[in-house]
Formats: sequence, C-alpha cells, structure tokens
Amino acid sequence: MTDDLPDDRTRWRAFGVCVAVAALTILDLSKVNVGLPSIERSLDATSSSLQLIVAGYALAFGLALVPAGRLGDLKSRRALFITGLVAFTTASLLCAIAPTIEVLMVTRILQGFAAGTQMPQVIGLVQQLFRGAERGRAFGLFGAMIGISTALGPTIGGGLIAIGGEQDGWRLLFWMNVPLGIAALLFALKLLPKGSQRRAADRELDIVGILLLGAAIVTLMLPFVLTTGAGDSGARWLWLVAFAVFLVLFVLWEMRYKRHGKSPVVHFELFRLSSYRNGLAIVAVYFAALPASFLMVTLYLQEGLGLAPLFAGMVSIPFAATSAVGAYVGGRIVNRVGRALVVFGLFMVVVGFVLLMLAATLTTPDVTPWAMAGAFLVGGLGGGFVVSPNQTLTLAEIPVEQSGVAGSMQQLGQRVGTAIGTAVATSIFYGIVRGSTAASGSGSGSVGSAARLDAYHEAFRSGTTFTVSLIALALVLAVGDLVVRVRASRREAVDAGSAGGEARA
Repeated sequence: MTDDLPDDRTRWRAFGVCVAVAALTILDLSKVNVGLPSIERSLDATSSSLQLIVAGYALAFGLALVPAGRLGDLKSRRALFITGLVAFTTASLLCAIAPTIEVLMVTRILQGFAAGTQMPQVIGLVQQLFRGAERGRAFGLFGAMIGISTALGPTIGGGLIAIGGEQDGWRLLFWMNVPLGIAALLFALKLLPKGSQRRAADRELDIVGILLLGAAIVTLMLPFVLTTGAGDSGARWLWLVAFAVFLVLFVLWEMRYKRHGKSPVVHFELFRLSSYRNGLAIVAVYFAALPASFLMVTLYLQEGLGLAPLFAGMVSIPFAATSAVGAYVGGRIVNRVGRALVVFGLFMVVVGFVLLMLAATLTTPDVTPWAMAGAFLVGGLGGGFVVSPNQTLTLAEIPVEQSGVAGSMQQLGQRVGTAIGTAVATSIFYGIVRGSTAASGSGSGSVGSAARLDAYHEAFRSGTTFTVSLIALALVLAVGDLVVRVRASRREAVDAGSAGGEARA
C-alpha cells in the first residue's frame, strides 16, 4: 500500500459507512436482551435456549475477530467488510422469520460470525484512511457512535417490542437490520477504497494458528457465556483447562511459524509496545464492567421496580448523549492531552457509577429512575473520554498493514471482558435475589413488597460494587501507563538535550 490517501470527502464518506455498520452490529449486542421474554412466549423457548441466543452471538463475534482481521490485512478490507455485511443482513432476515427456537439459535450464531467479520475491517480502514490528528477525530466519532449504540440498544429494543406486540415484537429487532444493511451495502460498494494492503510476497495465511487461536477463544469464553446464575454446573469451568492447553499450543506454533520466515496470525512483537499492551489491558477490564453494569440496570428497573422495557431503556439515554459528546471532544484533543485524558475519564466513570448505585438504593421508587438517569450523565461523559481516546493511543504505534489484526485483538479483549464481567455480575445479582427471596419466604402485602425491593437493592449494590472495582482497576492500569509515558518522554528530552549539546561542542 502507498501512503497516498483519497481526498477528504471520499475518506469521510467511507468512514461514515464503516461507523454506521459498526453501530448496527453493536446494537445487536444489547437490544436483543430486551426481546428475550417476547422470544420465550412466541417460540416456547427454554432458559438455556435464550441464554444461547445471547451467548452464541457474543461467542461467534469473538471467534471471528482475529481471523477476519488477519484476512483483511492480507487480502482486502473492503472485500471482507462487504462479505460480512451481506452475511449479517442475510442472517438478520433469517432470524426475523425463524419458525422455531432452534432455527433462531443457529441463525443468531451466524449473525455473530458476520458481525465479527465486519468489525476488524472498520478499525483497519480507519487506520488506513486517516493519519495524525485526523485519526484521533475519526476514532472520536467512532467512539461516539458506539457509545450511543450501546446505551440506546435497550431503548430501541423496548420501542420495537411495544410496536410489534409482546408476542412477535422481537422479530422487529431483526427486521430493522435488513433495510439498513441493504442501504449500507449500496454505499459500501460505491465508497469504500479498493485494493490490497500488503505486498504480494506476504500473503500466506496461518491456518493452524487460526484454528488453535479459535479453540483457545472458545474454551476461554464458553464457561462464562454459559453462566446464568441459576444453579449452573461447576463442571463448565473445566473448559479453562483446555483453554490453557490451546493457548500454549498456539504460542508455540506461532513462534515456530515465525522462525520459518512466515507471517503468523498474531505478531507477538506488537505486545512489546507498552502503548498497545497497556491499552489492550485497559479496554478489556473496562468492558468487563460496562456492559455488565447496563445489564444490571435493566434487570433492576424491570424486575425490581417493574418498569416496562421501553422506559427502563430510556434511563440510559443520558449516558448515550454525554458519552457521544465526550467521545467527540476526546477524539479532537487526545493527541495533545494523551493518556491523562483516559485517566480523567475513568475517574469520572467511577464517580458516575457510585452515584448510580446510591441513586438506585437510597431513593424512593418513583424518584429512582430519574436519579439514575442523572448519575448516567456523569458516567457517560467520562465513558466518552475512555473508549475512543484509548483506541487512538493503543493503535498509535501500530503499522497500518497490521492494523486489522491489531484492532481485532482489541475488540477480542472487549468481547472476552464482556463475557467474564457479565457472567460474574449476573451470578452476584441473581444469587442475592434468589437467596433473599428464599430466606424471606412468601411474604404478603407491603411487607412482602418491601422485602423484595430490599433484595434487589442489595443485589444491585453488590453487583455494582464489583463493576466499580473493575473500573477502578482500569484506572490504576491507565495511571501506570501514564507514568510509563511521562518517564519515556523525559528520557527522550534528556537524550535530545545531550545530543544537542554534543552537536554544539
């Protein structure tokens, strides 16, 4: 690939297509959760089937990321993007018309694979199309759209179910992807840059490495995505033993593959870059907390306070609004402020989520949704200063020809973090609710209602304490990265001063 870039109009129009499709795939991570009760009634689904509809999408998404990122780097990001978009739109159509729960589970997994094929190409295309400050602004807009999609998913899902009805409203969750996917496909064919990113001599694909990495990802995520918090078998944790085996085999194979002069799936030298290594750790820990927090808010408002799905989803709108503003501003200033911006953002998220916990547990039920929405204003602004600036800083030193797989590793960290955090938070939440309900017995009247609400208060308090602890850990990691960067900057200044003195002498 040459360093020649398309003109500004072409680049930003192509970017618009990419970010719109990314937002569409992220919406499916959150909006479908709201439709699970409707799916259960319509298709007579079991709890295990419903769990697989959510978990299967996340697992397939994570499994496709790295191979798709590698293929995009080697071949054509445009071709992989279009392939993923066609598959995602087709799978959404099949989900919408699924006659049985078994068909829906299969098509939902296919939809996850398609989403995982698209997402690395978006990151790679941003790296390919933009440089310097423009790249920061592009990632800022990207982060704004992702933040809006994540936070508005429950609201959109609740609204579509209200329109379609309790029995079959869930089908609209998938139908909406079809016209939007077709429109995006037409724009992608017209606007995305054509051509390869790599030299013809460097096009080998490490099939064995891909299979070993896929096995490692599946065995790592599987015990977490199968966790429901309702008497799960402890035998599922044995999958982590298999994960350790596959991970060792993958590393050994990749090292051998590299020694033979071939190009592996993952270039381990990328992890020698502290900016990349630290950025991956921050985003993985942060995403272990964020989606889990949104899930607990939805559970608390719907099951604890009895709000309808639409109104429960609307509580998170302030997070979406301020997150979008924060991501846009953060993208414009990240190259000047650096890691300190992420540190400040994480601190604000901690404050916002502590306020969220207090609002949920210390206010009266009629005030609680409004108080939680106010806390989301603070947390959302901080969240906007985290995701897109961290993405810019993490990929800043990555060569463009490796940006697809590097970005896919970052996305994989998000998916794995989400699976682990959601599993733990759900187990904490439901464990306390069920334990308190069993201990209090079948109370009646106001006494029973008060005991039930107290149980949800305790469940939300404990679950949020867990997620806030994770965000605090991400804050510690960000502070550590900031210290590393400051020290490196000082060393460079001293070296430059010494070199200047020698030149004058």
